Amino acid sequence: MASSTRPAIASANLGADIEQRLAELQKGGRVSGLHALLVAKGDRLLLEHYETGEDEENRGTKVGRVAFGPTVLHDLRSVSKSVVGLLYGIALAEGKVPPPEAKLYAQFPEYADLAAQPGRDRLTIAHVLSMTLGFEWDELTIPYGDPRNSENAMVDAPDRYRYILERPIVGEPGSKWVYCGGATALLGRLIAKGTGVPAACCSSRWVSARANGQWIALESRRRRRACGCCRATR
Repeated sequence: MASSTRPAIASANLGADIEQRLAELQKGGRVSGLHALLVAKGDRLLLEHYETGEDEENRGTKVGRVAFGPTVLHDLRSVSKSVVGLLYGIALAEGKVPPPEAKLYAQFPEYADLAAQPGRDRLTIAHVLSMTLGFEWDELTIPYGDPRNSENAMVDAPDRYRYILERPIVGEPGSKWVYCGGATALLGRLIAKGTGVPAACCSSRWVSARANGQWIALESRRRRRACGCCRATR
């Protein structure tokens, strides 16, 4: 298995020790399928290790064996939801996005007709963050690729945000967690509005990020109009 390890930025001895232990585990067959391993302590990068392995994109399209590295894109799925949540937190600290207690539909005045529907005034950004909107949404029991799958339906909708915000309320907001890529799309839209960079989700070729104190946009290799499943670099 081909691999590469970049010199540790700090704490060279600890980084070298981790690298040696990793090599021993791999030799003993206790580690397999590893694509990348980064070890950090505080703001110090101790180890940056890459391997070669199979990758895919667009939910199953194989791209073959890839020699991964710090600038090589890697297929990501649900972890994108956590990343977008972190970006929201950073934007919140900077006052660029509404707080969790803010009313959800007040952030989307273009959908005033939906906001006027009974029960929707109870929804807040906190329900988006916790995926407890109470919406009719199913990504788990209906396979991806099936037009009945909520994410697929969102992707194919002429207006994805209207599609999300008009979902029927079938449960008490805040009472039940339901896996929802639509929630990630809404957060991405709020971050985009607040920071002035394109949406932090797959609705565009760009992913919002923050580096060196500034909001930037990282180009994504992924072209499929999906949400919560990005291609990303370091």
